[in-house]
Amino acid sequence: MCRETKRYKEILKSSGISNNFLSIGFKEFETERKHHTVVKAKESAILYYQNFKEIKNTRRNSITFLSKKVENHKTGIGAGKTHLSIALANNIMKKYKLGVLYMPYRDVITRLKQNMIDEEYYQREISKYKNASVLLIDDLFKGKVNDTDINIMFEIINHRYLNCSPIICSSEFGIDELIGFDQAIGSRILEMSKDYLVEIGLNREEIGQGITLNYRLR
Repeated sequence: MCRETKRYKEILKSSGISNNFLSIGFKEFETERKHHTVVKAKESAILYYQNFKEIKNTRRNSITFLSKKVENHKTGIGAGKTHLSIALANNIMKKYKLGVLYMPYRDVITRLKQNMIDEEYYQREISKYKNASVLLIDDLFKGKVNDTDINIMFEIINHRYLNCSPIICSSEFGIDELIGFDQAIGSRILEMSKDYLVEIGLNREEIGQGITLNYRLR
């Protein structure tokens, strides 16, 4: 295992994420009796992993898992986006010997904002997310978002966009909402993920039937 991979595995382990995710792969993501968009998400994740070597240095080298929004309903919350993202990270680190840096969006943004006055610390910390071989952004734009949040994320995303550095991204928002937060950030993520853009969610009829994709509540 290379030094970067070992270090990033330790970051994932110490992030507070469930220990069940630390060695999780695609096999553990069961799709039996799950919604067709969840099945499609797993298929897209596996295809991305299989093609990663060929696409990792291109502009379209990223994958994004979004929640489909129908009217006022966010219908893909709890459907396994983080699970699939971490399964991808584990597989990429194991097969391709590349570090995948886990970025829990809200925690990292809060820490960076709290330390912006310390320029040396801020630049050292943000450079980790700008320059990681692969960056996993979990729950992008979760919580209240202000201009400082947007500016920090633009700095990270734009750097990775310009340098064709892969991103694995999950968010409980839909495509239009992602663009709505900030067009520059949203458009870059969507361009990088154009071949692997996954929306998980229900249709209007399923919502009316009281169906949920939140498997944490089942």
